[in-house]
Amino acid sequence: MGQNKMTRTNPAFHRLEVLTGADGLSRLQNTRVIVFGIGGVGSWCAEALVRSGIGTIVLVDSDVICVTNINRQLQATSASVGKSKVAELAVRLSLINPDATVLPVQKIYHRSTADQFDLGSFPYVVDAIDSISNKVDLIIAARQAGAKVFSALGASNKLDPLQIRVSSLWDSQGCPLGRYLRKRLRRKGFAGEVTCVYSEENLPLMKADLRCGKTDCLCPPKAAEGQSGDALHAHEWCSSKKQINGSAVHITGTFGFYLAGLVIQDVLSQPPVAAKPSEG
Repeated sequence: MGQNKMTRTNPAFHRLEVLTGADGLSRLQNTRVIVFGIGGVGSWCAEALVRSGIGTIVLVDSDVICVTNINRQLQATSASVGKSKVAELAVRLSLINPDATVLPVQKIYHRSTADQFDLGSFPYVVDAIDSISNKVDLIIAARQAGAKVFSALGASNKLDPLQIRVSSLWDSQGCPLGRYLRKRLRRKGFAGEVTCVYSEENLPLMKADLRCGKTDCLCPPKAAEGQSGDALHAHEWCSSKKQINGSAVHITGTFGFYLAGLVIQDVLSQPPVAAKPSEG
C-alpha cells in the first residue's frame, strides 16, 4: 500500500485548513494510521481521524456487532447487529471523505496473525484492543517496527469524563489495566515509550441481570448471511470474559477523541519535509 497523496483541497476540510494551514492539512492527508480495535473507543477515534483529513486509515477488528454495542459504538445500530464492525464503519468513513483510503481488515491481532501486519509501514499505531496479551504483543511489535503507539487503557466502569488523563504508560495511575500492562511489558523486557489515555475513576458495578456470556447471551452467535472473515463465525467474546463491565459512550468516545487528537497533534508538530533539489 503506497502513500495516499492528495493534491487538491477537499472543501469539507476548509474549516480545518483555516486552523492548520495548507501545509498542515497536506501532512494530515498524507498520513497513514492503523487502528486496532474498532469498538467503543476505536470507532470514535477512527471517525475523528477521517474527519481530520487523515488520508489512509486501516481498521482492524475480527468482531461483529452485538445489540449490547449500541450504547457506545459508532457503527452499532439496530440495523447493523450481526454485521462486521470494520466493514460497517468503513462504509461510513468512506462517505465522510471519499478521497481517503479506508481499509477494513477482518482479523484479530494475535501472535498467530502478527506477521500479517506490516506495522513498519505506519508511522502511527492506535491500540484500542481489550485483550491484555494481544495488547502487550502489539505494543512491543509496533515500537520495534518504529511506529509511535497511542494506547487506550481501561474505559469501562467510569462516568466522569473530567478524570480522563493522558500520560506515559509508565506514569499512569489508578487504572488496573495500566498496572497489569506495565507488569506484562516489564516481564518481556520492554521499557519503550508509549503514550496512553486512561482514567483514575473506578466505579463499583451495579447489580444487574447480566445475560452476556450465558446461555441466553445477546451476542449474535454467527455473522449475518453473506458475511465472511476470520472470526465472524465465532463471535462470543463475552463468554470468555471473567467480568462483564459497564460502559458509557461519553467516556469511550472521549477516549477515542483523545487518541485521535494525539495523532493529529503529533503530525502537525513534525517539521515540514524539505523539497528535493531539482536536477539539471
